[in-house]
Parts: sequence; C-alpha cells; structure tokens
Amino acid sequence: MRRFFSSSILLFFLFSLYPVSYLNACTTMIATKGATTDGSIFVAHSEDDDLADQSIIYIPAKDWPKDARRPVHGSAVANGDLPKFKDFSETRLVDSSRSPDYANPGYPKSIPVGYIPQVAHTYAYLDGNYGIVNEYGLMFGECTDGAKVTNNPEPGKRIFYSSELSRVALERCRTAREAIQLIGELIETYGYYGTGETLPVADSWEAWVIEMAPSPEGTGGLWVAQRVPDGEFFVAANEFRIRDIVPGNPDQMYGKSLFDVVERTGIRSPKNKKKPMDWLTTVSKGEYSHPYYSLRRVWRAFSLVAPSFKLSPWVQDGTTRAYPFSIRPDAKLDLSDIKKIYRDHYEGTEFDLTKGVAAGPFGCPNRYLGPKDPSGDVGNPDIKLEGAWERPISMFYTGYVFINQLKPGHPFPLNVVSWIALNTPAESVFVPLAVAKTPKSYISANPKKYDPNSAWWTYNLIGEYSNIKYSYMIKDIQSKAQKDEETSEKLVNELTYKLQDIAKTNTKKAMDEFSKALNWNAEKIRKDWQNFFIELRFKYNQGFINSQDQMAQKVGYSQDWLKYTNYKQGPTTYKKR
Repeated sequence: MRRFFSSSILLFFLFSLYPVSYLNACTTMIATKGATTDGSIFVAHSEDDDLADQSIIYIPAKDWPKDARRPVHGSAVANGDLPKFKDFSETRLVDSSRSPDYANPGYPKSIPVGYIPQVAHTYAYLDGNYGIVNEYGLMFGECTDGAKVTNNPEPGKRIFYSSELSRVALERCRTAREAIQLIGELIETYGYYGTGETLPVADSWEAWVIEMAPSPEGTGGLWVAQRVPDGEFFVAANEFRIRDIVPGNPDQMYGKSLFDVVERTGIRSPKNKKKPMDWLTTVSKGEYSHPYYSLRRVWRAFSLVAPSFKLSPWVQDGTTRAYPFSIRPDAKLDLSDIKKIYRDHYEGTEFDLTKGVAAGPFGCPNRYLGPKDPSGDVGNPDIKLEGAWERPISMFYTGYVFINQLKPGHPFPLNVVSWIALNTPAESVFVPLAVAKTPKSYISANPKKYDPNSAWWTYNLIGEYSNIKYSYMIKDIQSKAQKDEETSEKLVNELTYKLQDIAKTNTKKAMDEFSKALNWNAEKIRKDWQNFFIELRFKYNQGFINSQDQMAQKVGYSQDWLKYTNYKQGPTTYKKR
C-alpha cells in the first residue's frame, strides 16, 4: 500500500506540471577570490524575466519583538502570477513592513503563504526578484532550472520558493555555509514549491552552490550543495550543475531525507545503489526549453575564461558531463571580464548572432520569440522542433544584471559593492550601488507604466532604439558605457581610500557618505544617458548618420546583406522582368 501511494504521488506531480507563464531564464556566475586579479569575490546574475518588476529595493536592518513572526510571500517571477496570494510579476511585493519602498500604493497587499518564527535582529540587504547581497557581504546569484516536479505553493505543505529562501538567508546569515544550512532546514521543515533552482552563494572566504527541487511527495523538498574550489570559476544557465552526490564528501552538503525520498519514490538515478546518485538526472530531464538553450551558455562562459581547455560547443545530449562543475581561468579575472561575459552574443564564434540574414542589415543580435518557439522550464526531448534560435548570455528580455563584488581586506562596510546594469547588459551601463537606500529612480521600475524618472526606462529606451541600427549604435553605447564605468570604478576606489579611517571607528557614517556618493553617481549617469538617448535619436534620425557639420549622410545597407533581398530585381530598367 505504501509503495502504491508513493508511486501515485509521483505520477501526479510528474504529469500535472504547474504551467509557467513565461521564461525566467537567467545566467549566474561565481569567480572565487583565487581566480581574480585583486582577490575580489564576484557573484553575478542576469534577471531574464520578460518585463517583470525591475526595481532594486533596500531592505533595512531591523530589531524584532519577541514572538514576532516572519511572513513568507509567494513569488510570481518564475512561477506565474499567484492571484490567491496577491503576488504578481509587475509588482513583486506589497508589504511596507519589509521595506517602505515595498508599500506600492494602489496595489492590493500581498498575502503570505505562511509564517516562520522571526529572529531578534535581521540584517540589511539589497533585494530584486531574488535576494542580492547583504551588509556583511553575503552574496547570492540565481537561475531557474527545469525539474521533473513543479508545483504550486500550499500553506502548511510548501511555503518557500528560492526567492524567499535567499532573502531569509540574507536577513540572518553572514557566511555561505550558514546560508546553505539555513536554507536546507527551511526546505525540509516548511516545504519547497515551484521550479528547480540554482543559487550560487559566497562570502569573504568561500563560495558554494545550492540547488533545490520540489519533492515528489508533495511536502518538504530536495536539495544539495557543493563548494566551488578557490581559484575557480562557476557558471550555471538554467540547468542543474551538481552531479554525483558522495556521502562523506567535505565539499558537499545535502538534505537529511534526500536519499530516502528519491529511493522511496523511485526517481533515483542511476538505480544501481553501488553508483553515486546523479543529482541532475534524478530530479531533472536535463536541458531547459530546447537543446543547447543552457549548455551553449555554459560552454561560452567557460571558453571565454579558459580557452586553453578547448571545450567543444557540441555534446551528445542534455545530461552531458563534457563541462566541469567549475574551471580554473587561464588568466585571473577582473570586473571587466565578468561584464564582457554578460554582454556576449557569441561574437566571433560559429554561433555569432550579429551575423546572418536574421541579424538584419545592421547586425542586431536579438532573436525575438514567437508562438512556435519552445517555451517553459522543461524541454521535452520527444517533441520535434521546427527550429530554434541560439540563446546568448545577453538576452533581449533581460530586466537587469548585477555583479556583486566583495573585496576581502577592505574595511567594512566599504568592501561590498553591487554593480547593476538595468535592462539588457550589452546596451546598458554597470553602476555601483552600496548596500543602502537605493536611488529613487531604481525603485521606480514598473515596465507596465512609463516613467521618465525611472532608471530602468532610461536604459530600456536606449536598448530598444539600438536595434534599429545596431552595428552603428552599439559602438557609441559601448564607448559611453566604458567611460562611465571607468569613472565609477575610480570613484569607488577614491571613496574607499577616503573613508577607510572613518570606517574603523564609525561604520554608519562611512556607509552614509559612501552610499550618498554612489547614489549621486548613479543619478548623474542616468541623467547623462537620458541626454544620450536624444543624441542617438539625432545622430541616426531617419536612417541617416547626422552631425552638426554634415546632416543626412547616406550609409544604406551592406553588400553582404543586400544579396538576401530583392535589391537587384528592383526598377533599374523599363523592361519587364
């Protein structure tokens, strides 16, 4: 009877998948301190969210009364809107008790899925659709993974999704190990719902990756974690990256009930218990959405940081072991290297999206999705596709990218900066923000309502406009972004030097001055880019290239692209063709 009951539960969840309304398909990375030029630790994430809430919110530190309860809210960002809990993609949370910036007047107050006991004191952190970084330099990334089981939140059974798990960890933990242990306990105690997830997490000294999936039994959840060796680089792109789970491995952690659940429900892979359990094939079908949707990005990131490995972009299937969990870069990485990866469209490779007829006359790398394109968080290998586009790291539906940077040895709290590029990273600029109150323009980021004072809308207008004459405009955009980013890096270094003595005796004063200067810089850059948009409109007006000295310069189309058109069959003679 017990065996029949377990199998029935498994079949119910496997064949009654919770529908995902859009792709939340991110790319996330870690560069450990031994892999970087100055000992910085980077944790990065692209929020590829199909016009969801793009606001960057500061959650202040807070003391809580005895017996207080912490509400656990749902997440629409990767699971679709949850009307029952008043959770929607365009406004991720309406709850001023978490932060005044989450008041969101005019929207219904979010209803918690459940509650957990609150702690006496919670730390400050930056929040997006997932937790970003806290005041002590605990940093998270994220990507959604295809899992065999996906389901809804259900009070009393499954109240946590990865977004709230990352936030609770940022509120309560200072180290990656603490965060993983806490997340694991919360999953096992309160249950996990939604999609599969990968969360990179790092602190001043070490980096880990925790991965999770809903349990086929409907309560609790499955999770594993693995340490990223110092000196190495990790990337995940919507597919689980942890493979063999070996009991006793000091570089791994996993749930207490993991082996019991996967064996009881019959999902363990391989079935032979003499072999290590393969986490990926146990909880997932492998690739996300369609072949190479995930693996091509893993290959690309690894090939950029370690070309000497000569990894092939072609593999046998979605559960390949061709790509290691992490890799040692050929040369140590810096901030500019991480930015370059996030701005990539496979330029210079056989998959270069700036080439070919689909790129249009001006080499636009964006390939818009249509109703015939594959979608959803689980690619079905049995469905024959008519076609598919290469999926780059810089995607047209990216909402924002952050690169958290922690500099060990620099005085607290000046050692933590989050470099944030709103909208698509290739056509935007990375701006440093402290773990403090964010500029008002970064709080106002609703894609459903145009706001001229919103930073996201400022960069979105430029990104969208660049598609018209991409090969020309991208040069102007890259030049301006590089200049502004160099100025911002110089500012961060100058502030760190200037405020280091103050930070030793008065951390609050140091943070106030640090964040005030960085916010001023962010606002200055935003206003400059508003003017920059007008400059681009002038320079490329009506398809010409214009300047004050010479208007209406005709550039037309390249000969390579004209051959794809009917240009040569045009009206060059009166003879009937």
